Amino acid sequence: MGIKVSAYKGMRDFSPSQMIKRNYVIELIERVFRNHGFDPIETPAIELWETLSGKYGDEEKLLYTFEDRGKRKVGLRYDLTVPFSRFVANHLNEIPRPFKRYQIQPVWRADKPQKGRFREFYQCDIDIIGVKSTIADAEIIKVLYEVLNQLGFKNFKINFNSRKLFNTLREHLQVSDEKEFLIARAIDKFDKIGIDGVKKELEKYGFSTEQIKKIAEILNVKGDNTQKLKELEKLMGNTPSFKNFQEEIEELIFYCQEFGIPKDVILFNPFLARGLDYYTGPIFETTLTTPKIGSLTGGGRYDNLIGIFSNTHIPATGSSLGLERIITVMDELSMYPFSDTTYTKVLVAVQDKNLLKELIEIAETLRKAEISTELYLGNKDLRGQINYALKKGIDLMIIMGEEEKKEGVVNIKTLSKKTQEKVKREKIVEEIKRRLK
Repeated sequence: MGIKVSAYKGMRDFSPSQMIKRNYVIELIERVFRNHGFDPIETPAIELWETLSGKYGDEEKLLYTFEDRGKRKVGLRYDLTVPFSRFVANHLNEIPRPFKRYQIQPVWRADKPQKGRFREFYQCDIDIIGVKSTIADAEIIKVLYEVLNQLGFKNFKINFNSRKLFNTLREHLQVSDEKEFLIARAIDKFDKIGIDGVKKELEKYGFSTEQIKKIAEILNVKGDNTQKLKELEKLMGNTPSFKNFQEEIEELIFYCQEFGIPKDVILFNPFLARGLDYYTGPIFETTLTTPKIGSLTGGGRYDNLIGIFSNTHIPATGSSLGLERIITVMDELSMYPFSDTTYTKVLVAVQDKNLLKELIEIAETLRKAEISTELYLGNKDLRGQINYALKKGIDLMIIMGEEEKKEGVVNIKTLSKKTQEKVKREKIVEEIKRRLK
């Protein structure tokens, strides 16, 4: 009697057909990253607790933590940004600046599993360190746009804001520094709880009715990017820090346009807060019009985080692409430009073990020509091998018996067309490649 087990809730197995889709997405993402001058790194799955703690605000409760055998408190990687900041601090004298890195690895969160949200999932991160200018933030946004555009996404918006808005809001309301984070945390929940929910959160944090009214007024600005900024200027233009916020947003819009990002794709959104405490400047998040699945990407500027580990101020900006959500949407909308369930293109059938030497030579000839080929290793007859190929999704078969060997030919069978044709052995590569076009 076998033990009945299943994967841990929120974590998954992936079949070959699923992995082919995932690899397609990852390879395209990597190609875009590399094309923009980013190089790969990796960091460990486990980090010391002092590395992780105090970096995630309310999200810290989602960290998987435990005590190792040496009685040290450690945690599984929650994101790739904090480990990257620790990496930079540890390798400060080895890396050039500006430093452009990408990283594609799994992370873990003790979250409630739901559509597009898992406890173990891959993040695809890009970051630029050592650049103060918002041109770095704009290039990150350009890469996000390029990835989604090349994957075939049409109805997406890259929402952007700056955490400096909340500093200006704090000054405008004349409240303490601590209240700035509370404003950002309340507003970050807008998508889940709406404006009324945000007002209740602010009330819970001790903001007065008048202060809550002013915050709602500011968040309710309408129009295009320029119009929204003008409306905010009317409401907060006299606040000392407003000009700095305004210049940052205007500069970011300018660079995004210089990078060729369509105007209707980037959307200034005062509701965007990004709940993590380490953000210091521009923040950005990508959402789809349909289907509604939450953000596909998220990131921003975090100029102070690396300094926590290195005692050196190093400006930094970056973003994560939510691989799992991207794949969930692409599955739902049938966005893949192929229907393959296997990488294998050809199955070399084995009917007669006495011909095994010649059949191996044929398989090796195809492999040397970089045609993914499987030599049948089981013990089924030809009909069974055909069924095997159909089940696996292999369309082409090479069949050779004693008679074909004597003639110096093989049969190439195309299962989808139910056709079979004899070709000379020296023409196998040419004929297979023609059929694969």
